[in-house]
Amino acid sequence: MKKQLFALLLALLPAAAIAAEGELPYSMEPDLHDQASLQNGMKLYVNYCMGCHSMEHQRFSRAATDLDMPQGLVEDNLIFSPELAFNDQMHIAMQPDDAENWLGAPPPDLTLEARLRGSDWIYSYLQSFYKDPSSQTGVNNAVFDQVAMPNVLEPLQGVQEKVCATTDKPIEGQEPDSLSGKYQSCDVLRVTEEGSMNPDEFQDAVYDLTNFLAYAGEPSRLKAQALAPKVLIFIVFLGIICYFLKREYWRDIH
Repeated sequence: MKKQLFALLLALLPAAAIAAEGELPYSMEPDLHDQASLQNGMKLYVNYCMGCHSMEHQRFSRAATDLDMPQGLVEDNLIFSPELAFNDQMHIAMQPDDAENWLGAPPPDLTLEARLRGSDWIYSYLQSFYKDPSSQTGVNNAVFDQVAMPNVLEPLQGVQEKVCATTDKPIEGQEPDSLSGKYQSCDVLRVTEEGSMNPDEFQDAVYDLTNFLAYAGEPSRLKAQALAPKVLIFIVFLGIICYFLKREYWRDIH
């Protein structure tokens, strides 16, 4: 019993820590049946995240099978290292020792990041980078203060900065404007230099990337959801058979 309670406590700690950080600016609901979104998310992950972040508990072949991607397409467009094969795990070329020397610490593996942080956190984090000249990387993050990671999606999003503007979000200690009902804040994030995507396109891209990370955290969920109705139907029929079998046995006893 003590072991079970300890395991439950460990499972709840990440959620409690995230809740303590405050309300997240964005939310999303993963759709693991949206193949186009998951495929685009995998493409974005390989092109923009996998230079530093491995996904060692996921294989190219498993993702290709689950996401209905031909082997040739994956090998030609998503496997860049000649040392990696289709059935290999999604390793990166950067060695942990080199990463520690260059970056101060090896970037974390992201296979289970969605299960640890939650999809809403990742979705908000990726949209909340802003220009900060005082930072070593030149950027900071409204969700993860003093983040060490650069904004790798800046070519898509553009340069985002904190500006003073009105906002619908209530601000502690401040009364809303009597006419507009809005609040004045100098922490509003706004794109000041456009990237290759407009805001709606970038938000869709971040959704796809987060959706893929949600899939990678529990790839068996797709098969489990497909199998669940069959299991429930089997249990119902088994229950009916057991009920009539029980009646037959008890009839002889009585």
